[in-house]
Amino acid sequence: MEAMMEAMVEDLTLENPPVSAAASADATWHAVCSIDDIVPNTGICALVRERHVAVFRLRGDAEQVFAIDNFDPNSQASVLSRGLIGNLGKRIVVASPIYKHHFDLETGECLEAEENSVAAYRVRVENRTVWVKA
Repeated sequence: MEAMMEAMVEDLTLENPPVSAAASADATWHAVCSIDDIVPNTGICALVRERHVAVFRLRGDAEQVFAIDNFDPNSQASVLSRGLIGNLGKRIVVASPIYKHHFDLETGECLEAEENSVAAYRVRVENRTVWVKA
């Protein structure tokens, strides 16, 4: 069982190498789900161009939607969509459920270990459908 879990984590590592979404010249818009499929102030994981992408819906004064890689390089697991959303100062962040590192939802920056930052993606909601550019 342990060997199987290690193999799964290794596969996730290969599928989700850190890359800059902004640097991708061939990025296109992909429909992910209905906005109604995401409970407010939580996230979901979607497979976009063979990448695990965490999509978050925040409801406050205005509704906001963010997308970053779901793969947490600190824990080597695809878990960020299950993290707790909050803020550190003016930054909106998600805390990874494993080691509690904070990732800025606008930039993907890991506040505790910048070298472990993840890609951030452009998101839009059109006719209640969430679209991610990747």
